[in-house]
Amino acid sequence: MDPQLRAYAEKARGFMPPDEGEALYQAAVTTAAAGPFLEVGSYCGKSAIYLGAAARALGRVLFSVDHHRGSEENQAGWEHHEPDLVDPAVGRMDTLPTFRRTVHDAGLERDVVAVVGDSPVVAAYWGSALALLFIDGGHGTEPARLDFEGWTPHVAPGGRLVIHDVFPDPADGGRPPYEEVYLPALRSGLFRESSATGSLRVLERLA
Repeated sequence: MDPQLRAYAEKARGFMPPDEGEALYQAAVTTAAAGPFLEVGSYCGKSAIYLGAAARALGRVLFSVDHHRGSEENQAGWEHHEPDLVDPAVGRMDTLPTFRRTVHDAGLERDVVAVVGDSPVVAAYWGSALALLFIDGGHGTEPARLDFEGWTPHVAPGGRLVIHDVFPDPADGGRPPYEEVYLPALRSGLFRESSATGSLRVLERLA
């Protein structure tokens, strides 16, 4: 990965450790499938730099889908709430300005396309096959299930499904990405796991 982009990614606001970010980049930059990349859940843009760097290297585009109002765990009173990301005019989270600044500062505005909207709504109208799908959206049971149901059918044969915050041991973290995305993907018979780095899992879509 370009050292300057790696530095931007590591200092960007977010919750992805550097080793998982590097694994995400490698999963994207080494995919052989045709098509764009898409991430569900972009928050302030950390993962978009890793994926945007891979998209640039391959001459592709990353679509970054997020409503930018924060997931359940980002709301007031929850563990990952950051009060300075609340828009005082409406009293709700708004991570879009920070996301846009992150992508701008990394010089990736031509490589990363922000899609601002609710993930299931966007998925229902999406029509392109994806070389790589990264799911890191809402970590509640229903949001995780809807992301799996709405987006995984768009992964092209030979493409990759990457899932963040997969914790097989309940003592390590929340369960929905594991129970509602990771396990159903394996049980479908359409995906097989190819690597694991921390809580990041990379699955291959079978032909």
